[in-house]
Amino acid sequence: MRVFLAGASGAIGRQLVPLLVAAGHEVAGTTRSEAKVEMLRELGAEPVLIDVYDAERLRDAVLAFGPELVMHQLTDLPQDPRQISEKAADNARVRTEGTRNLIAAAQTAAAPRFLAQSIAWRLPGDAHTPVEEHEAMILDAGGVVAHYGRFYGPGTYHEEDRPEPPYVHVAEAARQTVELLEAPSGVVEIVES
Repeated sequence: MRVFLAGASGAIGRQLVPLLVAAGHEVAGTTRSEAKVEMLRELGAEPVLIDVYDAERLRDAVLAFGPELVMHQLTDLPQDPRQISEKAADNARVRTEGTRNLIAAAQTAAAPRFLAQSIAWRLPGDAHTPVEEHEAMILDAGGVVAHYGRFYGPGTYHEEDRPEPPYVHVAEAARQTVELLEAPSGVVEIVES
């Protein structure tokens, strides 16, 4: 399967690329950082240097690759977890505008499958509204929503410890995500019991 993986250089993306490649899939992986292009190539992906907010370039990149599945693993989280609240609007934008752009690109390219990450817990107050909008767009497009627990493990805020539940090791989240490539539209929980 040809997989266009938006967010391939993130914590779960770096886990997903080698699993997808090992399973025989061809992967185009996006990053906004030129410094991460070579890392994606070494993991086995065809690197795509692009910003999800550049809808026209994104559409052209997805069309050029011709994916059978577009996977949305994008976030816009700060390096310092203490800044999550003050940077919440950035991540909300990825969930709204970024999701709209990715779905539009996937539909233009006639990609038959769409899979996107979301969260398995509720954000307080109005902060959860972009999450609901994000998930509604994915389901309206016939896609799969992966409700991940809070990640722990390499490249996460919790490399050495577990966060509060619900949680899931980032490598296990990636493994279970690969099993969803041909799943029917709906919501799937990926958390540790």
